[in-house]
Amino acid sequence: MSTPTTYVYEFADGNREMTGLLGGKGAGLAEMTRLGLPVPPGFTVTTEACRIYLETGQEPPELGVEVARALAGLERAMGRDLGRPDDPLLVSVRSGARFSMPGMMETILDIGLNDASVAGLAKASGQERFAWDSYRRLLQMFGHTVMGVDGALFEQAIGAHKAALSVTDDHALDAAELAALVEEFQAIIRRETGEDFPQDPFEQLYRAVRAVFASWNSERARVYRHREHIPEDLGTAVNIQTMVFGNLGPDSGTGVAFTRDPATGERGMYGDYLPDAQGEDVVAGVRDAVPLAELKDLDPRAYAELGDHLRTLEAHYRDLCDVEFTVERGKLWILQTRVGKRTAEAAFRIAHDLQDEGTLTADESLGRVGGTELTRLMFPTFATRPADVPLAHGVPASPGAAVGVVVFDSEAAVRRAADGQHTVLVRRETTPDDLPGMIAAQAVLTSRGGKTSHAAVVARGMGKVCVCGTEALAIDPAARLFTTPAGVVVREGDTLSVDGTAGTVYPGALPLAPSEVGRCLETGEDTGPLTEAVLSALAHADSVRRLEVRANADTPEDAARARRLGAQGIGLCRTEHMFLGERRSLVEAMILARDDGAREQALAALLPLQREDFTGILKAMDGLPVTIRLLDPPLHEFLPDRTELAVRIARAPHPDAHDRDLLGAVERMHEENPMLGLRGVRLGLAVPGLVTMQVRAVAEAVVQRLREGGRPRAEIMIPLVGAVEELRLARAEAERVLAEVAEETGQNLDCPIGTMIELPRAALTAGRIAAAADFFSFGTNDLTQTTWGLSRDDAEASFFPLYLEKGVFATSPFETLDQEGVGRLVELAVEAGRAVNARLETGVCGEHGGDPESIHFFHRAGLDYVSCSPLRIPVARLEAGRAALTDVTTSDSR
Repeated sequence: MSTPTTYVYEFADGNREMTGLLGGKGAGLAEMTRLGLPVPPGFTVTTEACRIYLETGQEPPELGVEVARALAGLERAMGRDLGRPDDPLLVSVRSGARFSMPGMMETILDIGLNDASVAGLAKASGQERFAWDSYRRLLQMFGHTVMGVDGALFEQAIGAHKAALSVTDDHALDAAELAALVEEFQAIIRRETGEDFPQDPFEQLYRAVRAVFASWNSERARVYRHREHIPEDLGTAVNIQTMVFGNLGPDSGTGVAFTRDPATGERGMYGDYLPDAQGEDVVAGVRDAVPLAELKDLDPRAYAELGDHLRTLEAHYRDLCDVEFTVERGKLWILQTRVGKRTAEAAFRIAHDLQDEGTLTADESLGRVGGTELTRLMFPTFATRPADVPLAHGVPASPGAAVGVVVFDSEAAVRRAADGQHTVLVRRETTPDDLPGMIAAQAVLTSRGGKTSHAAVVARGMGKVCVCGTEALAIDPAARLFTTPAGVVVREGDTLSVDGTAGTVYPGALPLAPSEVGRCLETGEDTGPLTEAVLSALAHADSVRRLEVRANADTPEDAARARRLGAQGIGLCRTEHMFLGERRSLVEAMILARDDGAREQALAALLPLQREDFTGILKAMDGLPVTIRLLDPPLHEFLPDRTELAVRIARAPHPDAHDRDLLGAVERMHEENPMLGLRGVRLGLAVPGLVTMQVRAVAEAVVQRLREGGRPRAEIMIPLVGAVEELRLARAEAERVLAEVAEETGQNLDCPIGTMIELPRAALTAGRIAAAADFFSFGTNDLTQTTWGLSRDDAEASFFPLYLEKGVFATSPFETLDQEGVGRLVELAVEAGRAVNARLETGVCGEHGGDPESIHFFHRAGLDYVSCSPLRIPVARLEAGRAALTDVTTSDSR
């Protein structure tokens, strides 16, 4: 007989291991309760109840009974009943998914208040204004979040009352004004929804729970899940918790605290505190908080107690903790804890410091950072100290530098980003509705809020530049402009430069420069705590990783840079890049050659140029492998555009004979689908002398380096092979040339010859192809195109956004490898190839080689190396090390 499902857990019955069932917030509340911290009592409705609601449109039949039972227990423990007229128990309702999701439903506070119990709250607290303010908040939150009323209508009503009194602060509204607002809010709800605000406290509670469930599928929640690759079927938990009040006077308040600075990672207590305020005021940024350190003077006992609890939580979680708290008439309550979001800088510094402190092992420390964070650290900074006086100063909420045109709403940011423009989203404060615009923008600028405001937290999580609390700016979203104290007017479309590290904003576009970490990674120079942490993480990753990391580089300069960044060779040297610029005319001569002699003459002119290129690259990578891909793209790519050429001929009074010949060649070589036409190995077999020239250039470059005392390790890669017969023919020609040069020079040449697997047929027949190959290099860009049957450029310009929106792609298969399809072909090819050739070397040279998630797949698939662009090499090194640790952890758990 199966055990009945439990849908409601009291905080005391859960723990941190139950995150999947209780959500992150619920599990945190349960864990803190278990640790004996002062947590207001409550209970959690599980994610399983939410999933049933989402599937059926109804709560589980047992849920109502379980909620009623848990509520009764809560009432007994507190000695008060929900909504009781004389001394009401009030509760808050918060969403709490497994992963923190800014797009989820806002908190609803003060559930249980109604026209009767507001008087009881006033009497019990001794503060009539507090009671009416709490009721006003409930109507505003419940009306907007549960009943769907436009939140701006409530704000307009508050604004009108403040304007009538010539005040700017909500605190200036007395009890009578707040009571009048309550009536107005109730009228707004009635007018907008056709129903009255529910007076029954239990109806308030149940409708709030259902609203949390429904918010899982809100547009902003779906946008965030899609961006963060969070599964759609997890559902959210709901936390019902006894209200405690920070808005009971100067001996009360609310705040958010971090056990370390979430922006820099420095040790110490950081955060914001807002005296005489209720829970959401700090994170909403509607009032400017004071630094947490000021609580030490305001309430020394609460400050000391908070410090003790923060140390307990950090030691318990062994990580940065983000804590929400309330002081109610001198008593400290802890409302929530979670492992805190942090900037990339903080992630590396905290992991490194916790390792130094003995809290984490080196392996655990490496597991706390990743390639995504390292990429963010390579964001640019301003190249020089700005000469201009800043337009504004604010809170440096998320570091880095960004330049963009000003927009004042999310829609404009998304629209302009789609047109290729960089934008700066300017708001008074952001809300979850602004999430799409924050994703699209390069930077976020707000006039309200601090380091723990919505804008700051979300921007840090995304790696976006953010400056908050620029309160001196008068932002007018309706007029689409803001005005500085000096009277400077900045309109939508004007350009701003935003420094999220210094918290400053400048007019115009300031020049950007590479980051401190970027410079460090090229030079190896440790310039401070951050670079020390990064270098330490990379050193450990290098010590544990199995995958080699090579570079895609086509010039000696790129090769040298890649080596400085830690490349262990070149996995892809694209020879077609050596035929551009002034050399294009020599390719044209080869194409236009009317006989073998003319073609050989053109190829002879290209030979020393290619040899010089290869010599420089081999010198830069001396002692390391350099995989040189023979010419891959169709030859028409080296010819002028057909339309431009035809127009030029038509307009010329005396058309040039060379232009006519070129037009004839363009028309003769035109292909309907050149990606699948005369290119790769086919080109080498169809154009006499082309393979000969390129292989000779490689061979002669190897000879030159040997004579110079170098250790060249050139490898020759045949592209776009679909059948072993193609590879055998191309290999025979290459071996003939190598033997010829060896005989001419008296040098022994050892140049492995392999192929690029970029066609499904090549992957499926890899066992046969491996018999003629020394190595496989997976060209995952083309392999993705040919497996999916689509052109990357055409797809991304047409239906890709639709596919991403509809969930056909969770992410672009050109950014992160499609493991089910393309990945399966890679696995089959590796297995079949090594079954025939045990010494077969395998690697990947598509840009997937620098993608963190794809690197973990390539490790599991057993590849020998990944290759990527030079700037992605540190990321690949780090993720290759993390992949090795993940593999060990997975194996140990089996």
